Amino acid sequence: MEKHELVIVGAGPAGLTAAIYGRRAGLDVLVLEKGIAGGQITVTAEIENWPGTPMISGEELARAFREHAERFSPEFREAEVKKISIDAGKKIIVTDKGDIEAESIVIATGARFRKLGCPGEAEFTGRGVSYCAVCDGAFFEDQVVAVIGGGNTAVEEADYLTRFASKVYIVHRRDSFRADRAVVEKAMSNPKIEPVWNSVVERIEGEDMVEKVVIKNVKTGEISDLPVAGVFVFVGMDPNSEFVKGLVEMKDGGWIVTNDRLETSVEGIFAAGDVRDKFLRQVVTAAGDGATAAMAAYSYVSEQLHLQKVLFEPEKVVSFFYSSIEPEQIKLATDIEKTYHRKVILVDGYKNKRMCEKLGIDELPKAVVLNKGTLVRSKKILGVQDIEELI
Repeated sequence: MEKHELVIVGAGPAGLTAAIYGRRAGLDVLVLEKGIAGGQITVTAEIENWPGTPMISGEELARAFREHAERFSPEFREAEVKKISIDAGKKIIVTDKGDIEAESIVIATGARFRKLGCPGEAEFTGRGVSYCAVCDGAFFEDQVVAVIGGGNTAVEEADYLTRFASKVYIVHRRDSFRADRAVVEKAMSNPKIEPVWNSVVERIEGEDMVEKVVIKNVKTGEISDLPVAGVFVFVGMDPNSEFVKGLVEMKDGGWIVTNDRLETSVEGIFAAGDVRDKFLRQVVTAAGDGATAAMAAYSYVSEQLHLQKVLFEPEKVVSFFYSSIEPEQIKLATDIEKTYHRKVILVDGYKNKRMCEKLGIDELPKAVVLNKGTLVRSKKILGVQDIEELI
């Protein structure tokens, strides 16, 4: 089975930035992507908040990300990841093109547009129902369309659709938009845009193509028809994290939980970009995540290589494994280091669970004696004096 130091799943802004930083740090990097590199930004007409670039299309920025990453020569491969599993301490990525072992993994699979789930949505997808204004807007030249949603994406895409449509309704369940003020002001100054407040879509109807949406006023309960030729749905996002469900910790909805180093609950697996649980999902935050995750992965891989060298190569090694989240164990480790400086190798067993599994350490704190990687003896340590006989 092939093995790489860093495998990045996803090639959006987070994944491509991780590839840049991973390669610059000297890691062997493989990037897996099942679609077009660039992620969601490839279907964004205009990006106005990428620092240093007042205006750029999503397609142009995605191309720039890819070209920049290619300068550092990571390996790109088109493959769909089915699942990630841990087998005997090894991280295995199962894809439709075969299995891959990874020393570290960055999950950067992003998120996808959420469906309404109403009658008619599935039947008319591709026949008037769309989730991409850039892709399908031009098909509605001089026609009336509806945008469903009230966040930044919905309002921005409604404004974009006025380039083609004669009128754009924005159907929103509340009486004000959740989008940024600047975005709202720009859209509301457009005479082609008309908001439909306090309303939800009950169903989408038509013959061969969409002809109308049936909406319900959430305050009055009134049902009415809104004649439109197209329905563009922007009601939030769902994370692309199904392939690690049950493996890493997630919040409700499938958003991956990380710490500030973007480490997940599984040692050596990191998450970056829109797929993780975070406050703001933007291109700039995804790129920052990618950089952080790659450097955290580099630190992890370097530590594993260092431990491999100091624990498994010498003829005799005494090592003390402790937990960095237990204050008493941290103090014990500090005391042992002061008393037996350079005679005992300290290893954070909490962060290096794989190493503990490899050595059969099932509880902390514990000291082990190794001879060229072979376990000679292990002993539970409760005080500094307990380690004396092992040295």
